[in-house]
Amino acid sequence: MMTSQDGFSRTEDDLLQPPDQTRGSTWNRQRQSSPACKLGMTRKEKDTRDFKENENPEEKEKRHKEQELKSLYKELLYTITHKLGKPASAEVFTDNQLHQYIREAFSMAVDEHQHLTERVQNTKPPVYCLMATVKEAKGILGKDVSGFSDPYCLLTILEDEKESRTRQSRPKPRKAVVKDAVSDEKVYTTDTKKQTLNPIWNQTFVLEFEDTAVASFHIEMWDKDEELSLAQKLEEIRTNFHGLRRMIKDAKKEKGQDDYLGSIVLRLEDLHCTEDNWYVLEPRTETYPDRGQCHLQLKFIHKERDGTLSAGRSAYVNYCGILLQFVQSHISKQQVIHLPQGSVPWKGELCGEGQTLLDLYATQCNLSPFLQDLAKWMAYSKLYQSLEVDSSVLLQQLTSIEYHWHQQDLPYQQKQELGESLHGFLQYGLCLVAKYRDIFPPTQDATPRLHRLLRILSQVCKTQAFQKLNAAQFDLHDEVNKAVHSGTQEWFAIKKGLYQPMTKDLTETVSALSRLVGEVQQDIKHNKDIWNRVFVSAVQVDVFTVVYQKLDFLLAGEVRDTLSLLEGEMEQNLANSLFPLYLSLQVIHKDKAFLQKRGKLLELTNFHEGFREALPYWLNKAFSTTQDRVERAVQVDQLQPLQSGPVPIKHSSSAVDLVTCVQPICQLWEQLSWPDPEEAFMLMVKLTVDVCKIVMNYCRILKERVRELSENSDPGRAVNMLNSDIAMYVRSMSTRCRIPSKSTEEAVVPLIKYLERELQYMNENLVQENFNRYSLLTPLWTNSIRTLYQVATQQKQEDGLMVFCQRLQFTLQCLEQCFHAEGNGLPLDTLHVDSYKILKAHLTHNSLNCQQLIEKFLDRKVWEQKVYSGEKYGAVTLLASYRRSDHRLRVEVLNAANLQPMDSNGSSDPFVQLRLEPGHVFSEVEPRTTQIKNCDLNPLFDEAFEFLVSVEQCQAAGACLVVTVLDYDTLTTDDFEGEAFLALKAVPGVGGGSGDREGHQPDPSPAQIRLPLMHPKPNDDSILKLLESRRGEREAQLFVKKRRQRERQSQEGKQ
Repeated sequence: MMTSQDGFSRTEDDLLQPPDQTRGSTWNRQRQSSPACKLGMTRKEKDTRDFKENENPEEKEKRHKEQELKSLYKELLYTITHKLGKPASAEVFTDNQLHQYIREAFSMAVDEHQHLTERVQNTKPPVYCLMATVKEAKGILGKDVSGFSDPYCLLTILEDEKESRTRQSRPKPRKAVVKDAVSDEKVYTTDTKKQTLNPIWNQTFVLEFEDTAVASFHIEMWDKDEELSLAQKLEEIRTNFHGLRRMIKDAKKEKGQDDYLGSIVLRLEDLHCTEDNWYVLEPRTETYPDRGQCHLQLKFIHKERDGTLSAGRSAYVNYCGILLQFVQSHISKQQVIHLPQGSVPWKGELCGEGQTLLDLYATQCNLSPFLQDLAKWMAYSKLYQSLEVDSSVLLQQLTSIEYHWHQQDLPYQQKQELGESLHGFLQYGLCLVAKYRDIFPPTQDATPRLHRLLRILSQVCKTQAFQKLNAAQFDLHDEVNKAVHSGTQEWFAIKKGLYQPMTKDLTETVSALSRLVGEVQQDIKHNKDIWNRVFVSAVQVDVFTVVYQKLDFLLAGEVRDTLSLLEGEMEQNLANSLFPLYLSLQVIHKDKAFLQKRGKLLELTNFHEGFREALPYWLNKAFSTTQDRVERAVQVDQLQPLQSGPVPIKHSSSAVDLVTCVQPICQLWEQLSWPDPEEAFMLMVKLTVDVCKIVMNYCRILKERVRELSENSDPGRAVNMLNSDIAMYVRSMSTRCRIPSKSTEEAVVPLIKYLERELQYMNENLVQENFNRYSLLTPLWTNSIRTLYQVATQQKQEDGLMVFCQRLQFTLQCLEQCFHAEGNGLPLDTLHVDSYKILKAHLTHNSLNCQQLIEKFLDRKVWEQKVYSGEKYGAVTLLASYRRSDHRLRVEVLNAANLQPMDSNGSSDPFVQLRLEPGHVFSEVEPRTTQIKNCDLNPLFDEAFEFLVSVEQCQAAGACLVVTVLDYDTLTTDDFEGEAFLALKAVPGVGGGSGDREGHQPDPSPAQIRLPLMHPKPNDDSILKLLESRRGEREAQLFVKKRRQRERQSQEGKQ
């Protein structure tokens, strides 16, 4: 419910009416009696008389347009002159900036602008009003004995002088301000809500004022108190003990006096033109400071605006005109700015000045959001038909209209306009859909625009407004189908006219039809790959099926008419021009597999029947062309192997060209894909015969070419060919190294068989003096060794290197046996050259597995320990023995001597670590550590340790005791003093010896061993490098990591 100052109540539906249509009879009487209104009527009659009766219609329309623009211009000047409140946007514009903007938007001359400004300033000013809507409140005080209140609100506007006089006239401060400040007719009261702390009113009031600078908006909330009977009060006391206190307070209060709940005071000059906020209810005293909040909607509006400015048009019509003019001006400016880069679609955003003016006008004229959205839809939908506007703008307005449609009702006139606009836009959109090929080409930018347009059309049909305002049944799916049908037929007619033959020549006619079919093929492809996804996702229309069936019908007629002209006129050139046409029709016909609905038989189903007469000409051309190419290939062949990269090809140039020359015949068979099975079989037989003829002819002319070039042949060339094949077979073994099912013997078999076959062939066909052991076998063996070494060294250090080297090692043994031939080939001293020994050592080293390499590394370390002399880094003394009776290895650490000082005080805190290696042999044996001896370079440990290990473990390859002396550090990593390696085979009791009858040996006496400490040399061991390359083996990586750590701690690299 809405209450105005003149005593009229207005509902929410009335608020939706254009202001000029919703004013009461009192307002109309005031306007009719005002001098300004009479003057406006006189001017209107005078302006009407100014039009000439016999004036040109174009001139008349132009003058009428100018009058409309001037009326809108005056409305905007009036809005700026009488603007109220701060703008809703963050950016603030001065009056001069707003004047400059509208002058540019309307293309108004300066003198005309001054003239209209003066006229507006002389018009009657409006009545300034504040439209206040009291929505709801929450968290208010409970003043009744029940703990609730019966709240209502008092609203008024006070000017500063009245408010000050009211305060001076009061004998003492009182809670009530609104009641005492103004007369009762200027105070507005909401309904009283019973027994609630969260009341909801949704009541609107219009309050007049004169000047925002000296006026304030006051709203007070009171609790309505009604006089109760004694029985009611006793019942409240009985049910609520706190009601006694409330009753005592009511006794002291004056009869009929309501309770104060809170107030809100807002200065009008601080308000925006529209406000929608929660405000805190302020107390008069500090007794209850928290009094809740009140939700208010405030808006500055005009009442009794001068109607002569726009010749009696409604504010809604003016708003539409202003919006349309602003948008046109904005888009024109944007097109000028982006002229070098091309036009950019408008995204629905105006500049700050334009948006501010629209908000001010809509607010002052009290236009509802529904009418504003409706006006935007009307303007934007018209602009979409003339200027480049982003379709997402229309989708946003449709969503807003749908939202408001369920909440409010439009006036009859606006309903009619909206219905006509929606229906008109649908018709325009369907026209665009019919021409989607030209307007929305299959590009990255245009396809989304088509999708948005179809979404808008779908949204229009789904809106309640369209369904209510358009009684006729409208099926968008059928309408889009019709539009695509008509658009496809029109597009085909245009393309057909574009590709009309210039003469009546049959070849020109076929070429024109071929170009037309090519356009159709491309269009079908675009519909299948691009446009169909857009139509299906937006409006569920399978545009590919619609277009394909239509083009199939249209194209079949053109093909039949053209082929009928060729009956009895076939010749080679004409048949050649028909082949591209056949291929294009075949591609189009294959696209039928993507049809979603397959009804009647397609028109192009048996299109191949019209090309039977040209088929023999196509086969004859393919045969003759291939035959000529083969002859030219043999003529230029020098009978030398081709070189393609590092690997030579064991064929001459003509042999390679023969495959290439015959390939077009195979491609012709695939391209024809003749639908008739019987005819297709005959075609296959004919093509096979042609290929056989070509190959036979090739053999004949190649034999003649060989006879010509055989005089200057070189038999030594065979060795190079064999070497290249050997390298190829060797490399193929590297590709099989990851196949576990392929053994080493099986991987070498292809190479051995190849050598046997080739050597046997050469022995049979070459002159014996060229095949003896020194002319052919010796260089072949030397080159084979070189090839194996190159392949072995070029192989990357990766997980498959070990398997590959094992195969190469086996290959080397097989080659040795093959070339030796049990004494009938090359002798062993000729075979075992230096390159052979180097290769064998390299392969043996790289063929070892991870555990074998670790064992080899430890054996080397034991050997280095034996030959190491001096005690540069100190020494450690041990007592070691092995008892076979209980399988225990006893190691007693006696002392260490001459250690290096590692701490800053010139001393060390040494301790000894004992560890059995290799780890895969002693996987369950934990390392042992002595106690730490503080500040001692010659520590005495005297500690014994026992390891439970078997004799077999101690006798394993590489089995040793690694003794590491470390300097203990509390905060950092322990420093490395040195390490020593003791072979377990050298420990008493581990080696063999005689025992008693039962096989037992007596426990040996421990041997005292003094081991000099060593430091490893960084990056100086090939075995570690090889282990480091095997990244897939965890044991190898852990071992390398441990040794690299010792190398970093070593002092050998630092000296």
